Amino acid sequence: MNYSERLEEALVYAARIHRGQTRRAVHVSEPYLAHLLAVAALVGEEGGDEDQLVAALLHDAAEDAGGRERLEDIRRRFGERVANIVDWCTDSLEFPKPPWRQRKEAHLQRLQNAPADALLVVLADKVHNARSLLRLFRREGVACFQRFRGGQDGTLWYYREMVRLLRRQLPQFDLTDELTRLVEEIHRRLENSPIRFSPHLPQD
Repeated sequence: MNYSERLEEALVYAARIHRGQTRRAVHVSEPYLAHLLAVAALVGEEGGDEDQLVAALLHDAAEDAGGRERLEDIRRRFGERVANIVDWCTDSLEFPKPPWRQRKEAHLQRLQNAPADALLVVLADKVHNARSLLRLFRREGVACFQRFRGGQDGTLWYYREMVRLLRRQLPQFDLTDELTRLVEEIHRRLENSPIRFSPHLPQD
């Protein structure tokens, strides 16, 4: 597949709007762009098309760097489909943001109706975040959860619900299995007993 200059433009755009941002929940010295590149790479490995790759690079742009105005700028620059995918990836366009649990519950509910092209980008984002969380847990133990707004209980709840949703909606992707394994390993390390997920497991 030959990619157009849109992908290069999206990379430059993402680097500019996230300049100076770091992944506070992971390491103060890790530039945020590293996460965006990782998510785009995962989307590409699962066969994502150019719009999905562009959206992967921009998936946090509206939520963390400009809100609704940013989303509309993305729509003008990169098209309707890219903007729609970014919108599905966004849990809030408000500033200040609503409380963490309220945002996450609303986003999970909204994602029940998300199209598959957007859910692939959501899935790639969650896989990379879960990889980072597991790496932190191996290094710091349960203290790592202090870095997350949801704390230990909220963070684990959120990942369990994401696994349930994505196993129902995207069972065909290897990344879905990887997310399941990552979340199971985190639980196993915490409780010394695996949590097993099924595509048909009911919501709590």
